[in-house]
Amino acid sequence: MSEAPVVQRPVSAERIHPGGLDLLVVPPRARTGWRVLPARVGAMCAVELQKLRHDRTELYTRAVQPALWLLIFGETFTRIRAIPTGGIPYLDYLAPGIIAQSAMFIAIFYGIMIIWERDAGILTKLLVTPTPRSALITGKAFAAGVKALIQAVVVIVIAALLGVAMTWNPLRLLGVAVAVVLGSAFFSCLSMTIAGIVLTRDRLMGIGQAITMPLFFGSNALYPVAVMPGWLQAISKVNPLSYQVDALRGLLLGTHAHLALDYGVLALAAVLGILSASSLLGRLAR
Repeated sequence: MSEAPVVQRPVSAERIHPGGLDLLVVPPRARTGWRVLPARVGAMCAVELQKLRHDRTELYTRAVQPALWLLIFGETFTRIRAIPTGGIPYLDYLAPGIIAQSAMFIAIFYGIMIIWERDAGILTKLLVTPTPRSALITGKAFAAGVKALIQAVVVIVIAALLGVAMTWNPLRLLGVAVAVVLGSAFFSCLSMTIAGIVLTRDRLMGIGQAITMPLFFGSNALYPVAVMPGWLQAISKVNPLSYQVDALRGLLLGTHAHLALDYGVLALAAVLGILSASSLLGRLAR
């Protein structure tokens, strides 16, 4: 008679991995500190892209205003030739300023979203996770940068259709993307900082509308700093939008620009904005 097959006993998990059963009852240690920052930033950016994928209306409506600036203001002042632009057509000179303006307009009202998340209870749930507050703010800031970058692409396409002579060098376009993201990160953090102070959407809307135009007209987006009165030149020198426009103009049009200074100011402004918004995040969630 043949022998019955020998049944092998299951090997204990403890023999394979000493202490392996602990993994079934003890959750793995959560990532903290700097290790969670890239994951949070990526998650926030993915959420914003998902919103745009499901509803593209925002892209179309936000393209109207920059198109009007380029079509009406740009074409008119190109004919008048009243603003010194260093020998380039005024429409070309204006296009980088409108790119920066449209990106700022998206970011400056980003605090409304965080107030809505507070009212919906989402912010409280995020704050009880092990994710650092700075990581939450950084994720939201660079998510605003992704939306602004998409808007910048739309404006660049409109400007190209109008005949604006821009470079298509990949490295320069990459520099444009970095400048747009850094500028949008600062202005979104400025908006979230204001949200942490005023705590309501109505107040934030009023303050946002009150500061957008002074920031825009107090920069070099429409005219050179040299033609401004002295007091406006002083404002322009501390306005991050001026440095963003200078970088965009130098990269897209090849004009003289202080790129190292521009990127340094934008990076410093973004870091200070993240720290400021992070310090007020807890007050917003009370």
